[in-house]
Amino acid sequence: MKTLLHIVGWTLGTVLVLQFVQIKIPPAPKATKADEIKAPKEVMAILKTSCYDCHSNETKMPWYGNISPMSIAVHSNIKNGRAWLNFSIFNKYDEKKKQKIYEGIVQTLKIKTMPPPEYLLFHKNARLTKEQEKILHDWAQSLIKED
Repeated sequence: MKTLLHIVGWTLGTVLVLQFVQIKIPPAPKATKADEIKAPKEVMAILKTSCYDCHSNETKMPWYGNISPMSIAVHSNIKNGRAWLNFSIFNKYDEKKKQKIYEGIVQTLKIKTMPPPEYLLFHKNARLTKEQEKILHDWAQSLIKED
């Protein structure tokens, strides 16, 4: 029983100390509506539901996003997601970067790594159906320019 109390005490103490460890999300880059990606309505609906929390300036921070240790993972995912692709500033990217993104979307859909499984635990509506995967795939594939 004494060992159990020690484990509980250390766990609670660690969680409490972790509240002081925060990864800051860099401020969202300045963007106008003209900077946002332009895509067909059905594609935009999918992107907004399944991608925008990590890949745009329109992050809807969940309740657990400010409670460590979850906040560390959430903030890190947003920081890294925006660094790779930010739909809010998509039209500021040069054509080479846009092509890399379209190719990345096609590849990501093939290997099913997005949205990440840990995100889907708390955001069931972000799970892509086969039809949504096909819509995104066909859209991105149609924008890839062959050399």
